Amino acid sequence: MSDWIIRLIEQSGYLGVAFLMFLETVFPPIPSEVIMSVAGVAAGQGKLHYGWVVAAGTAGAMLGNILWYLGARALGIQRLEPIIRRWGRWITMSWAEVKQAERWFTEHGTFFVFLGRLLPTVRSLVSIPAGLLKMSFRRFLLASTLGTAGWTALIAGAGYKLGEKYTDIEKVLGPAANAILVLLAAGYIYRVWTHRNLTPEEAAKPDLTSL
Repeated sequence: MSDWIIRLIEQSGYLGVAFLMFLETVFPPIPSEVIMSVAGVAAGQGKLHYGWVVAAGTAGAMLGNILWYLGARALGIQRLEPIIRRWGRWITMSWAEVKQAERWFTEHGTFFVFLGRLLPTVRSLVSIPAGLLKMSFRRFLLASTLGTAGWTALIAGAGYKLGEKYTDIEKVLGPAANAILVLLAAGYIYRVWTHRNLTPEEAAKPDLTSL
């Protein structure tokens, strides 16, 4: 996969970096680890400027992030209420828990989005709950931009330092992404197994186990 990414960046420069990161955001199987590390290698070779590489990668990813956010916000969580009420066990969430999540997102959503942008696999999905739960666009934009810029700077910096050994980055982050997928799958199975519909009164109670 990296061959065509290398060719596109060599031919299109910063525009190619931005375009690839946009694709990575809307089509997660395209790895940002490869895109930004290849761009970092080009910066290390003097073909591109490191700062502009990070800016281009961040801009492309943010365009995709905003599209996901706006699409999810336009859909709205209310339209999903019948589905959640009927298939809540398999979604692993009751409608009462959705309302609880809305209140939690109001207080902690900024940190959730920022942290999510720094995690492999998760980073491409964060926009959906933010949009569905109608997080403030200003807060979403700030947290997403900071987290995305941090991620792109980190991976591009690794490529800049490692040079042609940039594939070592994927060797480290690949297992990390797989581990996160395993954890998410295990969490989903656990939630399905233990799922029960909360009443509105139960959902309103604070979760003391998380303190």
